[in-house]
Amino acid sequence: LTCIKYTFFFLQRRGAISYDSSDQTALYIRMLGDVRVRSRAGFETERRGSHPYIDFRIFHSNSEIDVSVSARNVRRLLSFQRYLRSSRFFRGVTVPNSSNILDDDYNGQAKCMLEKVGNWNFDIFLFDRLTNGNSLVSLTFHLFNLHGLIEHFQLDTMKLRRFLVMVQEDYHSQNPYHNAVHAADVTQAMHCYLKEPKLSESLTPWDVLLSLIAAATHDLDHPGVNQPFLIKTNHYLATLYKNTSVLENHHWRSAVGLLRESGLFAHMSLENRQLMESQIGDLILATDISQQNEYLSMFRSHLDRGDLCLENSNHRHFILQMALKCADICNPCRTWELSKQWSEKVTEEFFHQGNRIVLSVSVGDIEKKYHLCVSPLCDRQTETIANIQIGFMTYLVEPLFGEWARFSNTRLSQTMLGHLGLNKASWKGVQREQSSSGDDVDPAFEEMDSDILPQEPRLS
Repeated sequence: LTCIKYTFFFLQRRGAISYDSSDQTALYIRMLGDVRVRSRAGFETERRGSHPYIDFRIFHSNSEIDVSVSARNVRRLLSFQRYLRSSRFFRGVTVPNSSNILDDDYNGQAKCMLEKVGNWNFDIFLFDRLTNGNSLVSLTFHLFNLHGLIEHFQLDTMKLRRFLVMVQEDYHSQNPYHNAVHAADVTQAMHCYLKEPKLSESLTPWDVLLSLIAAATHDLDHPGVNQPFLIKTNHYLATLYKNTSVLENHHWRSAVGLLRESGLFAHMSLENRQLMESQIGDLILATDISQQNEYLSMFRSHLDRGDLCLENSNHRHFILQMALKCADICNPCRTWELSKQWSEKVTEEFFHQGNRIVLSVSVGDIEKKYHLCVSPLCDRQTETIANIQIGFMTYLVEPLFGEWARFSNTRLSQTMLGHLGLNKASWKGVQREQSSSGDDVDPAFEEMDSDILPQEPRLS
């Protein structure tokens, strides 16, 4: 049943890299997470491949597993306050009016924040707290309305909210990094890029619609381990997608499933729905970090030739792919207060892959348990947040955002590069405090061949 779920929707294979054990690119982090795959049929339980099947349920508490489907369906539709009121109402308990004051107060603050949703210093962590953990639903619904998409595409607001709630629920809140808050953060960043003059003057409502949906769903059902881990354990998803963009393909197919289930675009023609699903897939697949060099080389070549024409729909789509790639890894370009929190969360997720804690009892290194080599950047005994972040900024973030600044040399681009420089300097300061060899690059990055790494950014 699980295979049927994912194979109902086909895609012509892209010219992507097929990983094997010697592929150095596969050693790098995929800032996507844990593949505890959920399906209509439940969790996969049979052994697949030469390694024992890893039941990802053991990484989560019993309370999560025991929650009934009906209870989850109720909570997916109601905020905490409304859920509390409704449960009391059905038990015949009077709800004190004081609860309305707190709810309205928090809602008011969240609405005030949404008035500045286009500011680069938008604090998604605060917004998530103010919305009772519903940041992705609240922010994305607001952006659909702000961009006039609801009216333009004649969307049913109830179906839209239902779709967004399902999307938010299908992110794993147990993941320190790849969760719904990250998706909301990426969606907010994407909105900022869509407002840039070059894009805002050229994009159609269709382009904006695809961009926001892709941003909100780009890590859907991400489970907390990276692609090399899935391949090494012969996970059935790796087999299904032939070791190529395994997580990204899963995120995309999961998004398509929710779009169809919600019926949000049922009023559109079949041709338009299929085009939408395909183009959303192109955007999500572009976030595969192993394809970084390919996309960056294409971007650099276009900029060198000066032949990007945003009146051309194919060129606009390519720029939206680059914009989503930027939004996905823009954390080092945020203010230090926000960037540091994201750095800590993603590193925690890396370390969880190397050393899981199950039911408050240490079971050691899961990769060692299954006789696997510990993935680079995932060993808390040898890695530090500072080392990981400096390498990440040097080899991936700086080249990408340097070229983005060539394309869109605006105040926002300069602000992002400014934060990036300051944050890198801050991590180098931390690194110097931790080690006498503070300027050394993390060994995991040195293992990567220079010809597969992006070149240094060239700013005009």
